[in-house]
Amino acid sequence: MQLKLNTRVSQGVTIVDCSGRIVFGEESALLRDTLKKLIGENSQIVLNLGSVTYIDSGGLGTLVALYTTAHNAGGAVKLANLTQRVGDLLQVTKLLTVFEVYDSEEKAIASFGKGAAA
Repeated sequence: MQLKLNTRVSQGVTIVDCSGRIVFGEESALLRDTLKKLIGENSQIVLNLGSVTYIDSGGLGTLVALYTTAHNAGGAVKLANLTQRVGDLLQVTKLLTVFEVYDSEEKAIASFGKGAAA
């Protein structure tokens, strides 16, 4: 299944609902191009990965690159609603120590407010 992205804004945070597979090629390029444009507008981004069925090494590389791009812009890319499979993949690759991961979109959005207050 190809990657589908749906973008919306909630409480000043951009949420990107990802559905399908994040794999090397068109899917990674779509995610990268979409997020780079969004980071220019608002560097506080939550990736809702609840409907992502598979991520390959190219997809992981894209996520890391986007994390770095947002970080350099003074923002962050946070992950929400990981499926068991995606969560296991991030754990095995030690990327759970890089990304902030939340059980729900609401908690991820709220975390931006806490960061600003600290």
